[in-house]
Amino acid sequence: MEFANLPIVCHQIKALAEAGVKEVILAINYEPEKMEASLLKYEKEYGIKITCSLEDEPMGTAGPIRLAKELICKDNPDELFFVFNSDIICDFPIKEMIEFHKSHGGEGTLMVTEVEDPSKYGVIVSKENG
Repeated sequence: MEFANLPIVCHQIKALAEAGVKEVILAINYEPEKMEASLLKYEKEYGIKITCSLEDEPMGTAGPIRLAKELICKDNPDELFFVFNSDIICDFPIKEMIEFHKSHGGEGTLMVTEVEDPSKYGVIVSKENG
């Protein structure tokens, strides 16, 4: 079975693997067994460990991150992680984002882009320097 957002997820996994990321944790709740089986070939192709964090029920945007906290922090002394939505595809400047994040000393870093109609996505208000 092929999932509609699987090509997007695989693009993100590839970008992370190319940046040196060793493990991806996916929060899933829809047909987890089929999704995990579909991901096995990408795990081998990109040489990256793919772990699934299973939601019993949809938990919104931040819920799955909290659910996967132990997985995220395990063997991750810097506690650095990326969060992607599975409906977004672009060329992710992952290495540059890591460098920028480490340089500013803040708690988090967001990558955003301008869109013609933000009513579908929300708005980020920031200063000129980010």
